[in-house]
Amino acid sequence: MKNQKSTKTQRRYFADFSYNGTNYHGWQFQKNALSIQQVLEDGLSSLLKTPIKIYGAGRTDSGVHALQMIAHFDIPMSFENLNAYVKPMNSYLGKDIKLNSFYQVKPNAQARFDAISRTYRYHIHFEKDVFNQDFSYYLFTQIDHNQIIKALEIIKCHSDFKCFSKSKSDVSHFLCEIKDVQWNYHQHKAVFSIKANRFLRGMVRCIVGTLIQIGKNKISIEELKSILNSGDRKKAGYSVPAKGLFLTSIEYPSDIYLTQ
Repeated sequence: MKNQKSTKTQRRYFADFSYNGTNYHGWQFQKNALSIQQVLEDGLSSLLKTPIKIYGAGRTDSGVHALQMIAHFDIPMSFENLNAYVKPMNSYLGKDIKLNSFYQVKPNAQARFDAISRTYRYHIHFEKDVFNQDFSYYLFTQIDHNQIIKALEIIKCHSDFKCFSKSKSDVSHFLCEIKDVQWNYHQHKAVFSIKANRFLRGMVRCIVGTLIQIGKNKISIEELKSILNSGDRKKAGYSVPAKGLFLTSIEYPSDIYLTQ
């Protein structure tokens, strides 16, 4: 997939879309379950009346949401004004996936490998909220937010995050460049935000679970340093539920686009 290029008879496009992941088993194709990738690919193929294969910027787990996901695909040169298909495509997709726009990109552009950064946010609420329970994690125990801020200073200076990665992850290394990380608390709600060049499987949800344990004084700042250096997933905190996690944005070099 990494070396895939569109041919001279094709144009390459990025699809920018959003989704509520509650009813899907993640982004990637599953043999016996419905995925975002399958729905989008079926929809594009049906609408454009030609077989379409799409390749996403990354994988989101079952139940995770996206304010912005990017996928690339190729279509025959004969298609013009692809954005005219946005409205009919949204009619096909139903209520929990929204196509935002298409962008023509360079023939060798890759949604996954050309991404400069990705940003995730995790939402937590500390008082029962019946209108927010599907998109935020209800944590009924109060925590020490100042301790969490201290922990972020340690995390953002680190680069090897094997301790926060799911076991048996198929990656060549566990290095991630953290560009920004924040914990914002306001009126009984907290939002954890992290921006990096890449993420490991389960990394964000495990970081949040570890931060909560630190906020509960079950893991100390010194223990966090030891956990990071150990590379041992078993020593880190628990993985918080998927429903509070949102992929919020993906950044690319500006010169990758042929249309804006």
